[in-house]
Amino acid sequence: MKLKVVYQGRYSRAELLLRTFLGWLYIYLPHGFLLIFVTLWAQILQIIAFWAILFTGKYPKSLFDFQVGLMRWNLRLNARIYNISDGYPAFGINATDEYTSLEVEYPEKVSRGLMLVRFFFGWLYVYIPHFFILAFRGFFVNILVFFAWFVVLFTGKYPQEFHNWVVGQLRWMTRVGLYMSYMTDEYPAFTGDELPNEK
Repeated sequence: MKLKVVYQGRYSRAELLLRTFLGWLYIYLPHGFLLIFVTLWAQILQIIAFWAILFTGKYPKSLFDFQVGLMRWNLRLNARIYNISDGYPAFGINATDEYTSLEVEYPEKVSRGLMLVRFFFGWLYVYIPHFFILAFRGFFVNILVFFAWFVVLFTGKYPQEFHNWVVGQLRWMTRVGLYMSYMTDEYPAFTGDELPNEK
């Protein structure tokens, strides 16, 4: 998996203020409304993919591409929610974005045994340890986003280290999502940094 959010040299103060005070109206409301239905459909497709993997050992390519497209949409939206990207997030699973990118390699085979282990015990060995750490990390990220808001407002620049931490949080959460959605057999790393195979 390769997840990147471009660090901009300058950030728009006007867009920052617009997102802060009216973002709920022109970003979160329309995107959130559509994502309710798209996410519901993705859950149905996930059930179909589960049975396809169980019987064939393969994740249907069209279903895989749909799930990746949904993750890209969520990434575009989250980049604006955390103020690490300017511009308006595009709608749709096939849309592109100049500031965000997510590439997920399609697996030729998916382990049926490992899929069943995840299905029955994933909450124990994936969700509990990862979300325990991500909860504390997320609290810290929200503090960074709060301070970054003022830095951007007064300087037009987002602190690079703050940006890296926020992107790291999104990267870590995406890795967990991919693993628990049977889209990779690679256990998610306990880090938000780029791994050597992701660069």
